Amino acid sequence: MSMSLLDHAAPAQPDTAAERLRASTAAVRVSLRWLGVRKTLTPEQKSQAAESFGAEGEFLSARKKLLDTRHPAFKDVTAVRGRVRSYWRGMTLPYPEPGIRLIKQSDVEGFDQHLVGLRTELHEAVDRLDRQYDELRTTAQRRLGQLYNPNDYPPSLTGLFDVEWDFPSVEPPDYLLQLSPALYEQERARVTARFEEAIQLAEQAFISEFAKLVSHLTERLSSGPESERKVFRDSAVANLIEFFGRFKQLNVGNRAQLDALVEEAQRTVRGVAPQELRDSGALRQHVATQLSRVQAELDGLLIDRPRRRIIRPTENPG
Repeated sequence: MSMSLLDHAAPAQPDTAAERLRASTAAVRVSLRWLGVRKTLTPEQKSQAAESFGAEGEFLSARKKLLDTRHPAFKDVTAVRGRVRSYWRGMTLPYPEPGIRLIKQSDVEGFDQHLVGLRTELHEAVDRLDRQYDELRTTAQRRLGQLYNPNDYPPSLTGLFDVEWDFPSVEPPDYLLQLSPALYEQERARVTARFEEAIQLAEQAFISEFAKLVSHLTERLSSGPESERKVFRDSAVANLIEFFGRFKQLNVGNRAQLDALVEEAQRTVRGVAPQELRDSGALRQHVATQLSRVQAELDGLLIDRPRRRIIRPTENPG
């Protein structure tokens, strides 16, 4: 059977930001399993505590802290959690569904490998914490006094802290097309609306972060009382430069004004070292003036927030 030229035609390229985002990203979900270190007091304990204040127990809310989270071994575990969250958010864009963000398809393999490494770090930190567990429980018993209950403490901390991730599909399942074409089209419309909203969420996230970084650096570069120079850390510049890299990597390219402002700020600080800003008043003033212009336009973008488009499922007639 002969085939027409249309049979060999390349698939249509996405021509909107939402379509490009949908075609180039995957959904990713990261979850953390974490031991709770606070526990609500029993009704009897609350009543006992309330007596010392002349209060009624049912109007008192109180919890006890089971472990000292300031212990170095516990802080090491918490630090890994912070790195997991920071990496996940830094590599992804928001999506209007709880617990899900969007990652570039080209970054999936590297993301997976990096989280494998962080999970290994977490398990190693938990092993070190577990070796200190007896000491932590002894300290808790001394500090909690009569509130200490050995039944609040598991035999070991192994397996009680973990990080997991997966890549769930946010597209309507193919089988739905066979079951109900109308419902399948309804789901396609819902997903399309979700990605349109994801574009807006990504833009606002970039604008908010960019505005915060520019505002902070501008404020640090301005003169204080009696023309005294304010002290600023290298991170005020480094964080802005790091933002430029992430914006270039994840930018959805839907708002030309934002792209132009990022480019203008990037030109302003390109090649400028923090120490140069400390040493040169003229350079300091120049950078502050340029960034102030960027900040003024960013303030306008923050005010001009697009309305979220919400598609609610059709209600069954009652």
